[in-house]
Amino acid sequence: MVTAEALCAHLVAVRLAGEVGTPREVSLRSYRLFAARDPRALIGIDPEGAWEQPELLALMSEKCGVSADPQHISGLDVIDPGRTVAALDAFAERIGEAAGRRAPVLFGTGHPQRLLGFYAGLADALSAAGCEVLTPAQGRCVDILTRFGLRTHYLDYVRGVALVREPGGERPGCEPGVHSHSPLPVRVVLEAAAAAGGPLPALVVGDHGWVCGAGQLGFEAIGLGDVDDPALFVGEVEGALAVAVPVDDGVRSAYYRPLTRYVLKRACLSQ
Repeated sequence: MVTAEALCAHLVAVRLAGEVGTPREVSLRSYRLFAARDPRALIGIDPEGAWEQPELLALMSEKCGVSADPQHISGLDVIDPGRTVAALDAFAERIGEAAGRRAPVLFGTGHPQRLLGFYAGLADALSAAGCEVLTPAQGRCVDILTRFGLRTHYLDYVRGVALVREPGGERPGCEPGVHSHSPLPVRVVLEAAAAAGGPLPALVVGDHGWVCGAGQLGFEAIGLGDVDDPALFVGEVEGALAVAVPVDDGVRSAYYRPLTRYVLKRACLSQ
């Protein structure tokens, strides 16, 4: 059984929280880009507020536990494990509600190398509870702007979790897919689901552009966000996202397994 106390200890031990792997300089750069309305930092969110860098730093201190001192400009950033667990409790409540309604759910990740297993465990449990785990637009092409220019990717699903691949990469249905912040994939998926006559997801679960893009379109969305992902936390405070969980999104995939167990226990979906 995974208790809140045990999970806090695990989060710190494997650096999912506590001192994490994200450099402070990277976090502050993301806040500057978000304040400048750079799409690379907005990842699908259209903020209602002005959100200058000081306000973003204060928000991220409140939501994640990072230092609120603007003079703290180097070293590794931090996440308060208590805030992570509290957000996971809210996240689990939404998962449990979806299970109780047998609602259709969409999962998607821009971090398939790290987070695929976390989402897949939830997808398996929700499917077993009678929820339809949606997989629209499989194989559809999406043109995504990367640091190398415009690149064509295609949509795929692994264990019910949407991701994008580069042409000529791995075989469809196999891990891991590519890292992506873009909200374009979820827009294509949702448009395809609507064009086919549904069903549309009652809940979208994921990270990066998957939840930000879905939440901005009015879908209930919950997900994980690192300290350099201010879009999720702005989206949460402005109401576009239902829950944003502060956690390092770049550690070994096996380290997220206790999070899956904790969420399923809290959602009353443990096997």
